Amino acid sequence: MAKYEYDIGVIGGGAAGLTVAAGAAQLGVKTVLLEKTPTLGGDCLHTGCVPSKTLIKTASVYHNMKYAEQYGLPGVELPPVDMAGVNRRIKEVIDAIQVHDSEERFCGLGVKVIFGEASFEDDHVVNCSGQRISAKFWVLATGSHPSAPPIPGLSDVKYLTNEDLFSLPALPGSLVVLGGGPIGCEMAQAFNRLGSDVRIIQRNTQLLSAEDPDMAQVIQQSLAAEGVHLDLGTATRSIRSVSGGVEVEYEQDGKAHVVQVETLLVAAGRSPSVESLKLENCGVEYDRKGVRTDDRLRTTRKHIFAAGDVLGRYRFTHAAGYEGGIVISNAVFRLPRKVDYTWLPWCTFTEPELASVGMNEKRAQEAGLEYTVWEESFSDNDRARAEGVIGGKVKLILNKKEKPLGVQIAGIHAGELIGEWVAATNGKVGLATLASAVHPYPTVGEINKRVAGKVLSPKLFSDKVRKTLGFLFDYKGRACTLD
Repeated sequence: MAKYEYDIGVIGGGAAGLTVAAGAAQLGVKTVLLEKTPTLGGDCLHTGCVPSKTLIKTASVYHNMKYAEQYGLPGVELPPVDMAGVNRRIKEVIDAIQVHDSEERFCGLGVKVIFGEASFEDDHVVNCSGQRISAKFWVLATGSHPSAPPIPGLSDVKYLTNEDLFSLPALPGSLVVLGGGPIGCEMAQAFNRLGSDVRIIQRNTQLLSAEDPDMAQVIQQSLAAEGVHLDLGTATRSIRSVSGGVEVEYEQDGKAHVVQVETLLVAAGRSPSVESLKLENCGVEYDRKGVRTDDRLRTTRKHIFAAGDVLGRYRFTHAAGYEGGIVISNAVFRLPRKVDYTWLPWCTFTEPELASVGMNEKRAQEAGLEYTVWEESFSDNDRARAEGVIGGKVKLILNKKEKPLGVQIAGIHAGELIGEWVAATNGKVGLATLASAVHPYPTVGEINKRVAGKVLSPKLFSDKVRKTLGFLFDYKGRACTLD
């Protein structure tokens, strides 16, 4: 009789957990997947990536309809947004994707799915709502949840997080967003475009504080131009309920301010979801940031792995999927594969978008590296001009050997454009190859070719090259000069 009921057990049915469960089962590993909510898919499908991007698209369409005259079209008088219709579309998109993350599909792959609250009895046995389950290996993929900053009065008022933002019965007349990170910026712009009066209150002096100031400024200017109120460099002093909503008191530049709004959205951080796991029973160490692991994603108990948001490292769905693959390599194939986040990309889905891969200037400076910066503006891209969206730029950061350290793109379709740089950096493709590649015209993708070519142009068109060609072939030089 086998010592353990399953070869591997996975706790959490989000991106990381589903990656591990599907991969392991298809490799012949007896796999059980435990999920506390009634459906698989995790935060990304139900309260994160999918509903937020669906809402962003809806808001973008409504916004463009309001400005039809800018495209040479007749002006349109639009009725107010009906949130019931917006919510219906969000649900339809979620339901369509849910098919791929269903119990039936994973059972077809060979995964036993059990729904219930999981907690460890020891380092091999988990109790899932009364059912004892044993496995040789375990994977923690329980994700994260919104955390609330320690602001006096916040716990006494009703506020929104991403977990209840996408089922509002009506569009808020006014909305304060606490936090100017990716979620805060995306949702502030979306609700502003739908018709809410939106204000971001941000502790840092810039939005998207992890990004370079000049790149974040592109997003900041866009939000401000569309009417989002930006209060940066603030200290929120208190929050309290008032008739018809919430009152927020904050300090900025030494002055006290008070604003009353109908709705408050807290987008100021997340915490690992470990409270109910009873990790003390299995010897897995963690702190407020996340579960502690080594580079092979093994916890302090080497047969228990962790992946995804519960690590507290990079809270992206694509990072969770990547980490799930690392776990499969180590737990299933027994190959000592380590995580490497050097070329991990990410994107903030405002309009314009802000995408990044590798180091930005902030991180290059922190690392004490020598670097140069090369830029190309979307205003010089013909397709961006035809689309009427010319704000932003590509920013290429090179080391002293002129190899890419990182790329940031703030502009139209930045999330798609960064893909070429993800492929180039991971594949060690040289700038000369990028510069000589033929892109279809007119596309915004040409901007990647242009910035790579800009690095090479001073060498190709140098005085030395001109003189050498003139000497070899007796070229006559310039035919025209400007006075």
